[in-house]
Amino acid sequence: MILSVHQPHYIPWLGYFDKISKSDCFVFLDLVQYKPREFQNRNKIRSKNGWIWLTVPVITSGKGRQKIYDVVIDNTLPWTKKHLLALKSCYGKAEFFKRYFPFFEDTYSRNWTRLTDLNVHIINYILGELSISKSIYFESQLETHYTGTDRIIELCQRLNADTYLSGVGGKDYLEEEKFAKAGIRLIYQNFTHPVYKQQFAENKDDFIPYLSIIDLLFNEGPNSYKILKLDKLTNNKQNVEV
Repeated sequence: MILSVHQPHYIPWLGYFDKISKSDCFVFLDLVQYKPREFQNRNKIRSKNGWIWLTVPVITSGKGRQKIYDVVIDNTLPWTKKHLLALKSCYGKAEFFKRYFPFFEDTYSRNWTRLTDLNVHIINYILGELSISKSIYFESQLETHYTGTDRIIELCQRLNADTYLSGVGGKDYLEEEKFAKAGIRLIYQNFTHPVYKQQFAENKDDFIPYLSIIDLLFNEGPNSYKILKLDKLTNNKQNVEV
C-alpha cells in the first residue's frame, strides 16, 4: 500500500492532487510547524497581467511557532470578498466558470475560524470533482510521536503502508537509509506539468504553470481528469524508485 503526506495547502497546485491520486492513502500533516509566506495560506491564480496571489490572512502576532492545526484566520480583514472578486475578474469568462464558482461563493459565505478547516474543505471538493477517492487521515488523529523521517516511517507503520510516495523535494531532507531499515519502499513522485487551455494565454509560450488547481478546473472543467492523466491506472513507472 502506498502512503503519501502533505500539509493542508490552500487551493493547491496540480501536483498535489497527482500525488494523492497515485497513493492508496493520504495523511494531512496538520501537526507540523506553520510556515508563513509558503502555500499553507496562499496560492497563485492567473490574471490578465500574469499570476497573482490569493492569500488568506492569518493571526501570527504573539503566537510563536504555531502548528498548522492551531492557525486561526484573521477575519477582521475582508479576504473572502477579495477572493471572490479576484475569481470573477480572472475566470469570469472561462468556459467552466459557472460550473465551479457557486462552490466558492458558498465556501466564502461561511464563517471559517481555523485555516486547516478551510483548506481541507476545498481540497475535498476538488478531489470529488477529479473523481479521486482515497483513504484520508489527519496526523492529529493518529497521534504521532516523532519528527522528520521518523514521523513518516511512523505514519507508514501505523497505517500498514509498505511504500512511501514523496514529492521530489523530499530528496533534500529524507534520510533514505531509514526507510530501507524499516522495510518500507521509498519512491519519488514523477509529475510532468501539462499545458492546457488557459485564460489570457494566446499560445503555449504564454502559458503559466504551477498555479492553483482551480486554474485548470475553470479552463478545462471535466476534461481536467484526463489532462492530469488520472484516467490511467497508477503503476510504478509513474514514480521514481530509490
